[in-house]
Amino acid sequence: MDELLYEKAGPVARLTLNRPERLNAITVSMLDRLTEALEDAERDDTVRVVVLTGAGRGFCSGLDLKDAAQGRGLGGALQKGAVRHLSTRRLPTVVLHQLDTPTICALNGPAAGYGLDLALGCDLRIMSASATLVPGFAKRAIIPESGGTWYLPRLVGWAKACEIGFLGDDLCAERALALGLVNTVVPPDRLDPTVESWCAKIAANAPLAIRAMKRLYRHGLGEDFEAHSHHVLMQLMQLVRSEDFGEGVTAFIERRAPQFTGR
Repeated sequence: MDELLYEKAGPVARLTLNRPERLNAITVSMLDRLTEALEDAERDDTVRVVVLTGAGRGFCSGLDLKDAAQGRGLGGALQKGAVRHLSTRRLPTVVLHQLDTPTICALNGPAAGYGLDLALGCDLRIMSASATLVPGFAKRAIIPESGGTWYLPRLVGWAKACEIGFLGDDLCAERALALGLVNTVVPPDRLDPTVESWCAKIAANAPLAIRAMKRLYRHGLGEDFEAHSHHVLMQLMQLVRSEDFGEGVTAFIERRAPQFTGR
């Protein structure tokens, strides 16, 4: 069975972690497949939104701890100090951070460990009311290894990041929303329709502008205000020369919905 499903419907690429019998626990082959799928979506000019979700009743339970306990798989490799085979790979959490294409995580169930880091790496998180976030790293004598230590303080602030990491308590949907870890919480039967609605709205907007906006958001995290303002101006000069900008202005004047082509 393919451990990762890639489906494309119009401007939306949907990536589904597909080991439902193990709550989509991560294997080395899944890392490679997910990286390839993310890169394929980024290269496809017709893809305007990427959705990441899990099959079955969970999003992702993290690294496969059963394999790790038996010295196999990704966890087993790390225990043996075999880091080189990972450092030479394009890891999905790194690729996810570098994408200019907008990403939505559809949290259909528990997200733990590596799965939580994957969710935090997406731009937007839509969470089922029955799902949970499981930041129990300290309870397993490890750390958020794939972006969590970078994302959490930026998303919730230093003190709350420490609270989440040091206590290691499971976070219900209501608590995750209150902390600002997810954008919205919906009933389980409204998860897919809500994701589809958000995808449609994003895809209807100008893709060049959205990609530029996301890129500037990312770069702005490491720039001072003056340097960032300069980069914004340079990007703006390119956008106002695009066909999409002309279409946006014309549609506004004609009081109709714009039809953006990404040119």
